[in-house]
Amino acid sequence: MRVSPDWLARLPKTELHLHIEGTLEPELLFALAERHGVALPYADVDALRAAYDFKDLQSFLDLYYAGADVLRSEADFHDLTRAYLARAHADGVVHVEIFFDPQTHTARGVPFATVLNGIRRALTDGEREFGISHRLILCFLRHLPEADGFATLEEALPHLDRIDGVGLDSSEAGHPPQKFERLFARCRELGLPCVAHAGEEGPPEYVWQALNALRVCRIDHGVRALEDPVLVAELARRRIPLTVCPLSNVRLKVYPSLTRHPLRQLLQAGLVATVNSDDPAYFGGYVGENWRACAEALGLTREELLQLARNGIDASWLEPAAKARWLAVIDGM
Repeated sequence: MRVSPDWLARLPKTELHLHIEGTLEPELLFALAERHGVALPYADVDALRAAYDFKDLQSFLDLYYAGADVLRSEADFHDLTRAYLARAHADGVVHVEIFFDPQTHTARGVPFATVLNGIRRALTDGEREFGISHRLILCFLRHLPEADGFATLEEALPHLDRIDGVGLDSSEAGHPPQKFERLFARCRELGLPCVAHAGEEGPPEYVWQALNALRVCRIDHGVRALEDPVLVAELARRRIPLTVCPLSNVRLKVYPSLTRHPLRQLLQAGLVATVNSDDPAYFGGYVGENWRACAEALGLTREELLQLARNGIDASWLEPAAKARWLAVIDGM
């Protein structure tokens, strides 16, 4: 590592690509299973961790959705979010923009309001306790029909004052963004900013569709955009942020090792790349570990790390005054 670990720990960080359900650590999963009398197919925490050896995105999602079954009450969602915020604070995170997947829970009979109330209460508590500001992004599951997304949007309508934007996640392969063009048009009519997962397992064409069909303001992942020079130029011209998740990309076999990850190439191409953790309970690293691992494996310089931190602030949905304050702190390091 070319920089001091203490300096890197103090660097103000954002987290713009974080699935709150993906922070469900095995210890909490077992505790919630006991709380609700749910039988698990694993003998103990170690046996569950041993199952976290994924060959691709779908093999991860299968376990992810099974694990979510223990999330049933408002207290469960509060405890899950509170535990994540404590880890984020320890990593120097000052602002989070969290994804949640209501369809994962309403399909099991958990009311929409139960999910939202638990997460929102923890975010409010976390801002008071840790000083972490926040936004909350409702994600639609792309492996389900667009009609299901419209139904979820109808459930969300009474709560839009507590939802800051919408996104698109779950299985990318075979589910192009344009499948949800009408749904995202409706969300934009409602004044909701839009983001979408694209260009992780899916090709650069999916990034184009996210930009042109869904009209997103940010691309989640987007690393495969490098395969299309015209797309790279467009992303750079429009300053479209990419919420990159390096350790996740390696665990899901997008890249064979962190030393082969294109984070530096994204920066060199003038893209607004940011560092995030995705589903850290499953991928072995919260955001601080992603920063440390990338700094070490890629030999990132102090200026490159400062640029990544600036990008995170610029790419966030913070108010301009808050952005200016944090950028001043970063520039002073």
